Amino acid sequence: MGSVAEMKTGEGKTITSIAPIYLNALDEKGVIVSTVNEYLAERDSQEMGEVFKWLGLTVGLNKVDMSPQLKKQAYACDITYSVHSELGFDYLRDNTVRSIEEKVQRGLNYALIDEVDSILIDEAKTPLIISGGEENESSLYTNADLFVKSLTPSDYFIDQETQGISLSFNGVEKANKWYKTDNLYKIENTEIVHRIQNALRANLVMKKDFEYVVMNDKIELVDQFTGRIMEGRSYSEGLQQAIQAKENVKIEPETKTIATITYQNFFRMFKKLSGMTGTGKTEESEFINTYNMRVNVIPTNKPILRIDHEDQIYLTMNAKYKALVEEIKRIHKKGQPILVGTTQVEESEYLHQLLVKEGLQHTVLNAKQNLAEAEIIKKAGVLNAITIATNMAGRGTDIKLGEGVKEVGGLFVLGTDKSESRRIDNQLKGRAGRQGDVGESKFFLSIEDRLIQRFSLQDKWKEIFKEFKENKITGGQIVKAFERAQRKIEGFNYDSRKSVLNYDDVVRKQRELLYKQRDLVLKLRYLSNIVKRMISNVSKQILFLSNVIQENGSISYDNLVNYFNENFLKKDAQNLQLKKEDIIHFPVDALPNFFKEKLNNIFDQQEKIINEKGSTQAFQSFLRSIILNKLDFYWQEHINVMDKLRSSVHVVQYSQKNPYQIYTEEGSNKFNEMVDIIAWNTISAIFTEIFTFTRESKSQSDIVNPDLLQNIITDKFNEMNQKDFVEFLEGKQSLDLKFEYQDPIQAELIELDLAIRNLK
Repeated sequence: MGSVAEMKTGEGKTITSIAPIYLNALDEKGVIVSTVNEYLAERDSQEMGEVFKWLGLTVGLNKVDMSPQLKKQAYACDITYSVHSELGFDYLRDNTVRSIEEKVQRGLNYALIDEVDSILIDEAKTPLIISGGEENESSLYTNADLFVKSLTPSDYFIDQETQGISLSFNGVEKANKWYKTDNLYKIENTEIVHRIQNALRANLVMKKDFEYVVMNDKIELVDQFTGRIMEGRSYSEGLQQAIQAKENVKIEPETKTIATITYQNFFRMFKKLSGMTGTGKTEESEFINTYNMRVNVIPTNKPILRIDHEDQIYLTMNAKYKALVEEIKRIHKKGQPILVGTTQVEESEYLHQLLVKEGLQHTVLNAKQNLAEAEIIKKAGVLNAITIATNMAGRGTDIKLGEGVKEVGGLFVLGTDKSESRRIDNQLKGRAGRQGDVGESKFFLSIEDRLIQRFSLQDKWKEIFKEFKENKITGGQIVKAFERAQRKIEGFNYDSRKSVLNYDDVVRKQRELLYKQRDLVLKLRYLSNIVKRMISNVSKQILFLSNVIQENGSISYDNLVNYFNENFLKKDAQNLQLKKEDIIHFPVDALPNFFKEKLNNIFDQQEKIINEKGSTQAFQSFLRSIILNKLDFYWQEHINVMDKLRSSVHVVQYSQKNPYQIYTEEGSNKFNEMVDIIAWNTISAIFTEIFTFTRESKSQSDIVNPDLLQNIITDKFNEMNQKDFVEFLEGKQSLDLKFEYQDPIQAELIELDLAIRNLK
């Protein structure tokens, strides 16, 4: 792994990155430069790309709406610029393709991440998910929404610190009447409880213009750390639909997870990972523990001249905003440019209205103007400019001071609230005073701020400081109290990210095994070995079927024969069907091997007929399609089961059990069950169709028997030296005679078997 370089805003991170990018691109395995938005990816690929092209390297740009062909070309370049989320989505999509040629990424070699703390820490609490729609009754969400909107504060409890919410006794009684049930928490009401819980969270915890915005009659998620729209992201497990019901927009079908991965586990797959940021040192322990990356602080080129004023704290929101507007007017009088950083879209729009009333010309930048953020932020440093920006929107774009600005004190940064991380506040301050420029920063806070709401301290503090009324609260204790609250929320967020990662680590091991198996199916020309491994698995399962084992523990041979014939031979293979007398004399422990040999012999026989007819490739495509269908279907079922397990496993705490341990054990058992189910359904599907495939295959005498070709090529390999043999193969490629080396394939299969056994 590499390291993180901390360089203050304006110190030239983008230009400095040319050296490591160029060095790592020389081995021709590909370098990916990850950015926080597409504007920066496109800008840097063009501006820095000129340097790389002059040095003889190719540069590609990966964008959200590009076709797979263009994406593949971008990833094939020596250096590829891309927004971070699209890298993860491309990885997930690559593991759902139906042929190896459809994959767009060529491997995860080296990544350099711009604004690395934003991507690997702030974004890391929400996993990347590719979803598919499932039809659901929208009335379910609407009904739950109407019920929650009928509640009064006495009907529910909200834990402000954790943002958890639940019905009170009164609320449960109302729910029983609303849904006409005598007990809301009966097992058959699980779905109702789930809908109510989502509606409670959507209506009473989640805030419009903070966690999400409504744009073009759609719910768009907002990154709380940057104020940007999170493209292609939505809440899972029905929460998105609950918010849609709340905001009275079109309710989309609830999604089913098709593929998912956390940012942590995606970026940890790179052979080498490095990053750069203006604020990373405070999070070094998390970088080390999660990514094995240290943070190296690079001294500034010139001393920092910015003046960071003491926080101004007020009793109420109104008093805070009144003082803030007066401060803006005071600063604006001398022409000093002002950047006001807010934590919420709602707040930026409220402040906009206040400045309109004062007749102050200004520009607003929030999640709703995301596309124009770079152009807006560029102009924030000119004389008389007032810019309101949601949190760190525009990050990555320099604010250069206009003519005459240094003489009036440089850029003045005003914060309207403390964010959930001191690091984010430092990023806001860092917009002023770049490269030794003069500048100032100051935060305006109130006891009614969201940060303090989380800890139920408002009433207590209001009573203590009521004498200040609309004046600034003085004294160091109140400032320290805000810092303690901020540190506590940082701890909550770190625990949340750690929990997401710990639970995903269980799925990660399973995902890696399944994706490796899937790649093997895509890469292998002949799939007989895969099929025979599954036959071996199925043969062991047959004796454990419920209708085969009788109450006294003995075997029902009649049921066993009938089940075997119905599932594997059916009517197409009357002459091959199993008879009771074929197995009744076998010891029970020898039956699995008997079934294995019988199914293998039938498969070999049918494959030989198909090969003799010249339909080898069509047959391999037939096998590949069945195997991939079963792998994908049951894997998607499995990860949705794991999602539900994770959301409900916390209940075991009431019985003094460790939720993570239970999740790990249950998850491992369910994965083993999935492996068995995939094998069973794959073999059943193959044997259901193979006889029809054999019968309908047409002889093609002009196609050479592949077994004969194998013998010819093996003989040639034995009698030629390596160079001549390669030339021989190149001359035969048009006839599809390329030699299949069996040993590497067998080695990979054995390795996969061992990995699955270890997981079990």
